[in-house]
Amino acid sequence: MPHLEDEAAQSTSALGPLVGLTREDIFGAVAVLLRETASDPQRLMRHSKAMGDDMIKIMTGKSELAPEPKDRRFKDHAWQYNPFMRAGMQYYLAVQKGMANWLEELELDELERDRARFISNIIIDSVAPTNTLIGNPTAQKMAIDSGGLSLIKGLKNAYDDMVHNKGMVSQVDKKPFKLGENIAISKGSVVLRTEMMELVHYAPTTDEVYEIPQLTIPPQINKMYINDLSPEKSVVKYQVDNGIQTFVISWKNPTKDEGHWDMADYVRSCREAMEAVAKITKSKKVNVSAGCSGGQTAAMLASKMASDKDDLLGALTLMVCVLHPKQNDIEAGSLISDNGLQLARRRADKKSIIKGDDLARGFAWLRPNDLIWNYVINNYLLGQDPPAFDVLFWNADATNLSASLMGDFLTVFETLAFTKKGEVEMIDHKVDLSKVKSDLFILGGVTDHITPWKATYRSTQLFGSKDVTYVLSHSGHMQAILNPPGNPKAKYYLPKKAGKLPDTADKWLETTEEVAGSWWPYWMEWLQKRGGKKKKAPKQLGNKAYTPLDPAPGLYVLDEC
Repeated sequence: MPHLEDEAAQSTSALGPLVGLTREDIFGAVAVLLRETASDPQRLMRHSKAMGDDMIKIMTGKSELAPEPKDRRFKDHAWQYNPFMRAGMQYYLAVQKGMANWLEELELDELERDRARFISNIIIDSVAPTNTLIGNPTAQKMAIDSGGLSLIKGLKNAYDDMVHNKGMVSQVDKKPFKLGENIAISKGSVVLRTEMMELVHYAPTTDEVYEIPQLTIPPQINKMYINDLSPEKSVVKYQVDNGIQTFVISWKNPTKDEGHWDMADYVRSCREAMEAVAKITKSKKVNVSAGCSGGQTAAMLASKMASDKDDLLGALTLMVCVLHPKQNDIEAGSLISDNGLQLARRRADKKSIIKGDDLARGFAWLRPNDLIWNYVINNYLLGQDPPAFDVLFWNADATNLSASLMGDFLTVFETLAFTKKGEVEMIDHKVDLSKVKSDLFILGGVTDHITPWKATYRSTQLFGSKDVTYVLSHSGHMQAILNPPGNPKAKYYLPKKAGKLPDTADKWLETTEEVAGSWWPYWMEWLQKRGGKKKKAPKQLGNKAYTPLDPAPGLYVLDEC
């Protein structure tokens, strides 16, 4: 099942403007299709005839319709050699082809066309013959070979999902994983606990450490142990093994009583954590690393600190994070409307929080082939367990999102706050990244469809920093980050010569060369150069003011939705 792991790992949940997507936006896209269908009967007849011609060719065995080579749904040889199966597949492909041709002729503007195309693809994917037992030869063979046991196991898997997974098909077998035993096992302690966060201090593994510590700000809708999955995939372990004094924030999973937590509260918590890190390490600077929505929070923190003339921030690393979004960056971006964003705000305010399960469910239905139907086939039709994969275990460990924070993220999206120099006021200051002078390291992922790399590259043009490094990892969203040394397929892209970065991603790409291996060593060298002098590693975690409380990864990661 490697392809199940690969597809789902590229589609891990992330916080972005899609949290403002509403069913009205989706129904609106469907309404456009229906309107255009009725507006020109002759066009409809023409396309119906073309589809009818395809059907006749299929019935007479003369059709040459074939699936795309990358379409794994029709890999079974029965689709090619069994005439009934082949015809069934071609009927489906004819509908797919007819819909695509019809959409091209509709009198729609670009945004409406993108919406119609996205929704029609979801609908067509849902009616694929492979999603049913009668239309899936692999499932039929499995049922025969197992004497029907695969069907019994599939029914059991479906029942378990209904009872224990809130009706969503499981993407991961959670049983093999346990926090603190085989996930998140790096040694450390919580040294500060507030109502919003825990600060985890990780134990040094070297005799000497760099004097300037590193604080990681994780996304608010994911748990922090993505930074410390397994020893071979642990950013935390890699940092401490290379002499970096490592601290990570762990956000508390908000309840309905905490739906008022907003961006200002989260930024204050980050600043409080930085203060604790500085006092524990006796450093005048704190380097910060953040990813995805944690990166947006870190950027807001940097802007606020620059406005306050607060010089505690050292170097800043932003991974797979978009600060200058555009509606067409992501596949479902066309579905987002101003009206939808306002409706999303009002609904969130009414509920106080957005449940993590609801976020995950909505996200999955935006990529149903990868995140729904793949698992329906594997778990229910084939009667197999989903993969036991650590990244997917973490992704399934959802957290809630406070309504106020969601509103602030939507404000950032609507106003493009990070792109305006002092025009948008948030968290008691005028947002202005041009005042941020920290050295910057920015990471994107080639196949990242959640925070597309060209969108992450725009961040290089927003800051006032003289020293900006951009690295492009050859992977998707979380896989771009979790790309440790030792992976034979790993590679990344860097400019051939140092210098000022071009103003567009395409121009930057023209200047680059491919480098074999993980980008982690390159980043570590960059970080160590900004880590100050070396000193003797501390023997104790925390200090008298910040005494160790509970072992890493702390208590807040145990909170459930």
